Amino acid sequence: MAIRLIVKEPDEVLHKIAKEVKAVTPNVQKLLDDMADTMYDAEGVGLAAPQVGILKRLIVVDADEEHGLIKMINPEIVSTEGEQLGPEGCLSIPGLNGDVRRAETVTVRGLDREGKEITVTGSGLLARAFQHEIDHLNGVLFTDIAEKVYEYTADRSESEE
Repeated sequence: MAIRLIVKEPDEVLHKIAKEVKAVTPNVQKLLDDMADTMYDAEGVGLAAPQVGILKRLIVVDADEEHGLIKMINPEIVSTEGEQLGPEGCLSIPGLNGDVRRAETVTVRGLDREGKEITVTGSGLLARAFQHEIDHLNGVLFTDIAEKVYEYTADRSESEE
């Protein structure tokens, strides 16, 4: 496994729509593993393949203890419930946060690392992370939809948690 370079805004790849994965191959599995290593190394809670320069519909998320690391191929949001407004940051946009309105709970369906269909329902941070990463697959950044964007500071993030 390897740590990949995280693509930074304004790289064009971050604004393009990722392509569906047609087959779960050893290369797809390795990419998912590398993405997880890269996310952990950068201390993030999610990462989408376009953030490592690859336009494939792949995400990794680790945003709560109940579910742990989720590696998902071709993820789709199948249902949403409620609403939350809160701060988001992005490994591809260092130094900025934004207040983004998201669903409070989402159910996401896709394939796991082995190609088996999985469905995961999450709330709070996990729901936010799913929505954020799936937006990346559609070329949408949090700064495109934030109600307010501001410079990230440790003091501000602590006061908002």
